[in-house]
Amino acid sequence: MNHDAALLSLATAVPPHRFHQARVMEAAREVLAPRYPQFDTLASLFSNTGIRHRYGVMPMEWYLERRGWPERTKAYLEGAEALFVDVARNALAHADLAADEIDTVVTVSSTGIATPTLEARVAKRMGFRGDVSRVPVFGLGCAGGVSGLSIAARLAQARPGRNVLLVTFELCTLAVRHDELTKANIVAISLFGDGAAAAVLRAGDGGATQVEATGEKLWPDTLDVMGWSVDPEGFGVIFQRTIPDFVTEHMGPAVSEILARMELTPGDVDRFVCHPGGSKVISALERALSLDQGTLDHEREIIADYGNMSAPTVLFVLERARRAGLPARSVLTALGPGFTASCVSLRHAA
Repeated sequence: MNHDAALLSLATAVPPHRFHQARVMEAAREVLAPRYPQFDTLASLFSNTGIRHRYGVMPMEWYLERRGWPERTKAYLEGAEALFVDVARNALAHADLAADEIDTVVTVSSTGIATPTLEARVAKRMGFRGDVSRVPVFGLGCAGGVSGLSIAARLAQARPGRNVLLVTFELCTLAVRHDELTKANIVAISLFGDGAAAAVLRAGDGGATQVEATGEKLWPDTLDVMGWSVDPEGFGVIFQRTIPDFVTEHMGPAVSEILARMELTPGDVDRFVCHPGGSKVISALERALSLDQGTLDHEREIIADYGNMSAPTVLFVLERARRAGLPARSVLTALGPGFTASCVSLRHAA
């Protein structure tokens, strides 16, 4: 019997407030330009991201005022609970399952702190059983969609026949800072949005799309590439290196190394499904993976419609690729704090 974990369903969701990129830039200019003379020289970041619009858990006016930890945490808990329930119910419906049929819940998020964790907070509303296994994961950042899928698949594979629900959500917009007048903060304001994705996996009884293999690559001495600083006012974004340059130099060899451990080569992959960090990162990925320019079309569409939502973003790309029709083998890739590359190979039977 094949004990690979099958992807039974996939769903995505966004919060209610939609922000056009031009309006975000205007608002950022109003708030930051009077105190940050370099703002105008960085304003081109907003038009160079490839983003048309994105979504936030709070209305635009909320972000125009300075916020501290209590306000950010309140917004995170309320927004994340609503998104969790929305996207998880959709994933369960697509899998034709009820919440009390879920045996394990893997919850992935790095943009807020919740104790009890989110799956516990929504357990009664969702209808999870009292004996459901809870696996909350914090700190994976943009790699969380791929690494979370890997964790969920391995848990499903370890207990064939049991249903594993993966829910990943990020409320990146809540990290907007008025006190950090830095290029990294402007980049974050120009790039990030909020969103959620969920998937149901089960091993042992087949399925059209199966998780074939997973792998990661952690680079030493790269803690400064991406992450959070924990400050009195909130999380502070860390971008200390140019990520597109890092991708161009390191991603190709890293993916080849991970694939080799899977006993695969890049030539065995019919489609790469990549986390789209931004338009420059997408172009860098095409170069690094020896793809023709424009190959990562779903990635460009997702970044344009939603911005960079961190962990869930790659699952938005996968959802779009599934609708278009998956080839025999797809490999999901993402980069995140560590600095780490994460890969998941999917086999699909038409």
